[in-house]
Amino acid sequence: MSKKAVFYIVFFVGLSIAFYLSAVHFIPGFDKRKLEPISRVGRFSFLNQDGQPFSNKDVAGKVYVTEYFYTTCPGICPMMNDNMKQVYEKYKGTPDFLIVSHTCDPERDSAAQLKHYADSMKVDTRQWVFLTGRKDSLYKMARLSYTIDDPANNLNSDKDDFLHTQFWALVDRQGNVVKIYDGLKQKEINQLIADIADELKEPKNN
Repeated sequence: MSKKAVFYIVFFVGLSIAFYLSAVHFIPGFDKRKLEPISRVGRFSFLNQDGQPFSNKDVAGKVYVTEYFYTTCPGICPMMNDNMKQVYEKYKGTPDFLIVSHTCDPERDSAAQLKHYADSMKVDTRQWVFLTGRKDSLYKMARLSYTIDDPANNLNSDKDDFLHTQFWALVDRQGNVVKIYDGLKQKEINQLIADIADELKEPKNN
């Protein structure tokens, strides 16, 4: 390669770097990574741990993380919720942020049972909400709205169907699922904590 060719390569690389640094400095939000929507959260209505209705209007304009678990789970659920508590502690008291946990086992997880579980976790249920409801509706939300379980897992019999997933969904202020995380991997939890901060900076729709 000639010296002239090397000069032009170095020149254009340097020019590109200079352009990028100038854009970052002078154009607000130029280097901000915007998460693209994966799916849209459909309409829902469940009961929270206090037996009160909880629906789309309760998350409107908020950033939230959602998961599925059940209170008697002996396996991954305790580990997941210990990890979710990291997110809770980081954003505790932050306006416009929620954690929304749905039960996989509504036959056993009544509102009263979820309240007992929330108390054992020592969390503020105004910010970390626990939901129960009809099994088919809960599972439909997980698979079609939050996309944290394969819709193909749906069985013909609701009685035989059981959802057990370690994945969490991050939902933006507009009700879009923007990213899925593995709730058992610390690296992904750290990334979720960072992504929440970015989403909270986004303005509300008027």
